[in-house]
Order: sequence, then structure tokens, then C-alpha cells
Amino acid sequence: MIEELYRAEYGRAVAVLTRLLGDLDAAEEAVQDAFAAAVQRWPAAGVPPSPSGWIITTARNAAIDRLRREAKRTGKHVEAFLSQSPGGEEGPVHDERLRLIFTCCHPALSMTARVALTLRLLGGLTTPEIARVLLMSEPATAQRIVRAKQKIKAAHIPYRVPREADLPDRLGGVLAVVYLIFTEGHGADRADLCAEAIRLGRLLAELMPDEPEVLGLLALMLLTEARRPARFARDGSLVLLADQDRTLWDRSLIAEGHGLVRRCLRRDRPGPYQIQAAINAVHTDGPSSDWRQVVQLYDQLMALAPTPVVALHRAVAVAEVEGPSAGLALIEGLPLQQYHVFHAVRGDFLRRLGRPTEAAAAYAHAAALSPNEAERRFLTSRQ
Repeated sequence: MIEELYRAEYGRAVAVLTRLLGDLDAAEEAVQDAFAAAVQRWPAAGVPPSPSGWIITTARNAAIDRLRREAKRTGKHVEAFLSQSPGGEEGPVHDERLRLIFTCCHPALSMTARVALTLRLLGGLTTPEIARVLLMSEPATAQRIVRAKQKIKAAHIPYRVPREADLPDRLGGVLAVVYLIFTEGHGADRADLCAEAIRLGRLLAELMPDEPEVLGLLALMLLTEARRPARFARDGSLVLLADQDRTLWDRSLIAEGHGLVRRCLRRDRPGPYQIQAAINAVHTDGPSSDWRQVVQLYDQLMALAPTPVVALHRAVAVAEVEGPSAGLALIEGLPLQQYHVFHAVRGDFLRRLGRPTEAAAAYAHAAALSPNEAERRFLTSRQ
């Protein structure tokens, strides 16, 4: 119970206390104290009627006590804090979690820093999970989060709800956060994270209906989620896209996703989320995927976002058109040694090329890195 509440409410409680204290580290310490108190008290006293309210109230009281103990704080500072309510200004974004994500994604921070910090505070992800979706080492990810906090403190960056005029500058970070929450949920087979990301995507589409990339991201998530019912067999084993029973796909999500793609795709200058949504639209249109069209779309995506992950997925599409040797040549040298999908793709290419020993080693490496038990069983079976 407390662990689930921690995942769901930790970020919100920290955000509320940070708005009041103006100090992210102090807010985190107060909230952690509150959860520690819950672990001690609730088993004997019982869970309170409003667990989240209890956490915020207890954390707020702990923060007040800390302020009173600090000699450098003036009495006026404490009184100002005491007079504040946890609610605060709402601003143009009405959903609390989405509002807090916009608040955290301050443009003064680097994109990686704001995404890592927001995922940690509000996305419900642990540092290892954030490291995985950002394709970074755990120490480097932890360091990014610490540095982001330090910059907020040193630069006196205000932790306040952004105005409507501030939203466009923060949108890129917000979209990245929502997509990475979905990516972690999809990769680790956590339906709760996928559902939350889609909920946030729908809210963004209502808030900013004229932003093509917002619609593109929502379409991308819907079209990916539509395939969930066919992704695993009855015994829990993973089923690859080519082998999935397409009659199990959620046709309502596919129809909604295709409609969004038609609305958002700009032929003159589409954005990365729009192109990824278009790729997924091709995969979900008809009885099989048009791989030549997929390659063309990945060519466009590489021109906009030439990342190693995009190059890896493009190689998969190229291999479907030109064969596994062409795909293998494209991925050798990609800096993705900590990404399990890279080793799984490499193993598949090697298997299709009749190089079983090398394929088995690649599959073993992929299995060791995968966060998903079903994926690990599948990859182990391929060795």
C-alpha cells in the first residue's frame, strides 16, 4: 500500500512543498520523512481516510518544524510559509500532474536534465528506470538529477505554475516526459504507466489542439497500445509484430490513432512524433506492414532526429526490404551497448544469416539487459 502510494503521490507532494518552501531538496527531505513516518505508524494505527492528504500534511508539518529550527530563517519567513495553503495557483493547465510536469520542465535546464528530473519526481520512475529509457548509466543519470536540483537552487529558478505564454517553450520537455513514461510502461509491460501517459497525452491534445506534435505523440501512443492484446501469448510469452494475430488489435484505438495522424501530419515539415505516428499507422494499416514505406518514413525521421535508436529501427526496416546483411551493416558501431533491443536486433540478423553462435551470444546479452520477464524468456529461447 505505502509503496504504491509512494509511486503515485511522491512527486505531487514534493511539488506542493517545493512551491511553499522554494527549496526542492528541503521539500524532498520533508516528504521522505512523511513516508518514513507512515511506514512506522500505519501498520499499528491503520491507514488514514485520506492517505495522500496525510502525507502532504505530515510533510508540511515536518517542513515547518525544520524552518523553526533553522536560526538563519527569519520569523517572517516561517509565518509566510505557515500562511500558505498547499493549493496554490492553478494556471492554464487544470490537471494537477500535467501542471506539475509543465512546472518542472523549466527551459533554463538542459532538455536531458529537465526530463530526468521530471521523470524522477512526477513520472513514478526510479533512477534505474530513468537511466534505461534515457540510455544512460545509472551514475550519470543520478548525477544529472542532482545537478538539475543544484542549478534550480543556485540560479534561484522559481518553482511556479507556468503562464499560458510559457507553455510552448516547455512543451518539448513535457512531450519527452510523457513519451518516456509510455516507453517505460511498454517495455516493462506496465499497463499503469501506459494508461497514465495516454491520459496525459489526451489532456495535452485538449490543451493545445493546434500543436501537431502533441497530436502526433498521442497517435503514436494509441497505435502502439492498440497492439497490446496480441503482444503476448496465453502462456505469457512474447509475440513479435510479424507473428501477432491482428484480429486481437484494438480497432477503436487504431481508428482514433489513424484519424489523429491524418489531422497532424504536415507534408512540408512534420515533426519526429508525427513521423513515428505515421510509421505506426503503416504497421496497423492492412494485413501486413509496407516495409518500403516504413523505410522512407525512417529516412525522414533520420533527417530530423539522427539518433542511434532511430538508426537501429531504420536498420530493422531496411533488413525487411534488403535482407539481414544490409541491416547488420547499418547497426555495427552504433553506441547502444546498454540497450537490450540493439542486441536483440543484432541477434536476429545473425540468426537469419546462419551464424548461430554469434546470434546466441547477442540474444544472451539482450536477455541480461531486458527489464521485461516475457522478453527475457523469449530471448533466452532464441539462444
